[in-house]
Amino acid sequence: MKLINKDTDYAMQAIIYMAESKEGVVSVSEMSEKLEIPKHFLRKILQILHKKKVLKAYEGRNGGFSLAIPADKILLLDLIKIFQGPINLIECIFKKKICPDIRHCILKKKIDYLQGVISSELKSLSMASLSYRR
Repeated sequence: MKLINKDTDYAMQAIIYMAESKEGVVSVSEMSEKLEIPKHFLRKILQILHKKKVLKAYEGRNGGFSLAIPADKILLLDLIKIFQGPINLIECIFKKKICPDIRHCILKKKIDYLQGVISSELKSLSMASLSYRR
């Protein structure tokens, strides 16, 4: 099980890079080179973040992207939801054959509890808190 996929990882790296940058607008080429992320993957990820209003996009010769909201307001949990959907640690592995009443399943209750703990911890992680320049 992967908690963070490649798209989410690239998004995190790009947002942290923009947050640490002294430039207002950062080009895709610059980020691609510095972060060693393939340009076409990075551009796709940044466009998704722009559509979700996490980034602002600028066209033209000096175009690129900048943060639309402060890095301390961009949560890891939100990025996971954007690129991976909601966190779901379990879809009933027993199905109906063995477990006819999911409401009383002890394993599901434990995993639901763990899912709540993980979500809570991820809500406490902003991109600013993950930055090297705190």
